[in-house]
Amino acid sequence: MVIVGGSMAAVKAPSAVRRLREAGFRTRVIATRAALQFVTPLSLATAADSDVATDETWFAPHATAQHLSFARCDVAVIVGASADLLSRHAHGRADDLASATLLSVRAPVLWVPAMNERMWRHPATQANVAVLRRWGHGFLGPVEGAFGSSGEGEGLGRMAEPEEIAAAARGLLSSPPQDLAGVRVAVSAGPTREYLDPVRYISNPSSGKMGFAVAEVARARGADVTLVTGPVGLADLPGVRTVRVESALEMHAAMLEAARDANVVVMTAAVADYRAADPATEKRPKTPGDVTVTFTPNPDILAALGAEKGERVLVGFAMETDAGVARAAEKARRKNADFILLNYPTKVGTAFGGDDNEVTLVRADGSFEAWPRVSKREVASRLLDAALAVRGG
Repeated sequence: MVIVGGSMAAVKAPSAVRRLREAGFRTRVIATRAALQFVTPLSLATAADSDVATDETWFAPHATAQHLSFARCDVAVIVGASADLLSRHAHGRADDLASATLLSVRAPVLWVPAMNERMWRHPATQANVAVLRRWGHGFLGPVEGAFGSSGEGEGLGRMAEPEEIAAAARGLLSSPPQDLAGVRVAVSAGPTREYLDPVRYISNPSSGKMGFAVAEVARARGADVTLVTGPVGLADLPGVRTVRVESALEMHAAMLEAARDANVVVMTAAVADYRAADPATEKRPKTPGDVTVTFTPNPDILAALGAEKGERVLVGFAMETDAGVARAAEKARRKNADFILLNYPTKVGTAFGGDDNEVTLVRADGSFEAWPRVSKREVASRLLDAALAVRGG
């Protein structure tokens, strides 16, 4: 069942419905009054290959209550979810077809928000999102991108793409083994940014895909997951608590907090080793000749987690260009990690931003297992298997 909210992103709803059908779903669509300001019932009905329900059809004679009929679904997807629709459901409203249907749904619910960044970040909206997350609802996005509003530029608030919506909905129906039920997992992902002045920073090309894959697979296997991510262009994962940070200092604080109650901690983030010792508060003007910047070390997050490891399983990542196994084993010993996943970003097909990875699991005693090149989701699955083996041992 698809509900189309009153966001400008509703114009992409027919495409999302088509992708859902291509993924094997039989779709039934409810369009809110506000949605019909952006998209027509005909375009939605054509995409869904079924009639579209609206507030007007809700009051037409039916053998069964229409909101109860629509609520009998395998998954509910709210496309172009507006701030108003989030608020209405978080407060239990039921005075239109969409809201009444949502109150009756017992299936997994996936919200796909779309709104201006200021509206998304407003405390009222975030409070409503927190309520829905506590109810077990999933969220896909919003993501960074251009807004439909003229002159607003880019920011966090753009709706996830139709293909991502279909994949997320399909993921809610999959039934992987729930061998991580009751396990709390904390994962870091992405790069950090270390500012030299308000407009310049040093960083790296990490996409965050590896950490997001670990978080997604762990959640699918029943874990309670917290994901701490640097600045990446990936949408929030349904059912995963996501903490977005920017600098290494922010990630350090967020990961120590996330790890406090975790059973398994996985550090995939590519954290900057150094930051500017004295970042400028104003933009530095361009000057002729060389410029010298003094850097100071950032805290070593993996070492800090290892120092307070306790009974947790601690997993780190390492990137090397040569002598990798020896260096990874030494890193595992020095930082008290159970094992390190070593990869070589210069290898073909495993560079930053790719969907595949080829890693070697290295333990502190120097023993190692070379894994073949596989998808990052498969690497995540094998990593979690190895963590479970350590935990069981």
